Amino acid sequence: MRDPYRILGIPKSASLSEIKAAYRKLARESHPDMHGSDPRAEEDFKEISAAYDILSNSRTRAQFDRGEIDASGARRAAAAYSKRQGSASRPSRSKPKNVIKINGADVEYSLKIGFLEALKGGVKHISTTNGKRLRVTVPPGIKDGKILRLKGQGMGGFGGGKAGDALVEILVLPDPMFRCEGHDIRLELPVSLPEAVLGAKVEVPTINGTVSLTIPPGSNTGTILRLKGKGLAVEGSQGKERGDQYVVLRVLLPKKPDDEFVEFVKSWSERNPYEVARGKSGD
Repeated sequence: MRDPYRILGIPKSASLSEIKAAYRKLARESHPDMHGSDPRAEEDFKEISAAYDILSNSRTRAQFDRGEIDASGARRAAAAYSKRQGSASRPSRSKPKNVIKINGADVEYSLKIGFLEALKGGVKHISTTNGKRLRVTVPPGIKDGKILRLKGQGMGGFGGGKAGDALVEILVLPDPMFRCEGHDIRLELPVSLPEAVLGAKVEVPTINGTVSLTIPPGSNTGTILRLKGKGLAVEGSQGKERGDQYVVLRVLLPKKPDDEFVEFVKSWSERNPYEVARGKSGD
């Protein structure tokens, strides 16, 4: 076996934290789960694990540095002879080598879900590096960037070590209609000119289905109407407390106004001139 310092790529002055960091990096890169059927992967992983076993223990590291044991942990012949010289009356016993037990590394994944899926929760699946398909239970109301831990679904352990975990980061995709503002929901709603001028009852989407909304006469683009209790549930309230949904109206003209409409607007504007406030750059 090669020099354990060279195997881990660290100097002899390396601290324990540096030894651990080097091992984690190499173990993750060379783990057999990452290399399919490559027969050399398991041998490389064993060598890295054995090197870590020697250097992570202060006693065996000191013994190796003094030349008392070799890179495999076996006592060197000269050191064994010197020890027998001082204790000839005692029978020499070969100490059984400890079995190296290494826990598997955690593996990170990302899972993209829609805005409504995040609000309602559900079951999703991801494919792992070793070809397995994992079931991910997404809790209702999960936030963007939340990490779910799947116990034992990471890389397998070695020598009886336990398997690592799968760490699944949730990425919530923006919704084309709804926008979160704390526990409230904001929605922009297109309305026709007659609906805005004369008022109307229209169907409005919410996160729990459509509801009826009354548009008051004389509404304008930017008018905000509130749907009480149609927002997100407040944490810890068991759904009894909810935010609101705010509907922002956007008045749309016909795609291609006909001559009659144009003439009406022209005639009306001549009889009813009015000005609108327009902001200036820098105001």
